[in-house]
Amino acid sequence: DKTLEALPDEGVRRVQVVCPGFAVDCLETLEEIAMENRELFEEAGGEHLDYIPALNDSPEHARALLGVLEDWLP
Repeated sequence: DKTLEALPDEGVRRVQVVCPGFAVDCLETLEEIAMENRELFEEAGGEHLDYIPALNDSPEHARALLGVLEDWLP
């Protein structure tokens, strides 16, 4: 939160945010990260916060998961 609030004072007007610890979007990522942090950033003078969504149920996510698990499957 404090980092996003400080960025506009450092000349950063646009940011992209990703949550690599989440495999799927949930209420926490959508509400707290995408919405609340966007509001904090813009109120501090930022112009745009772009939330990059998780892979969720996409085919890319399924392929990535399979790639990790293949070595462990009989």
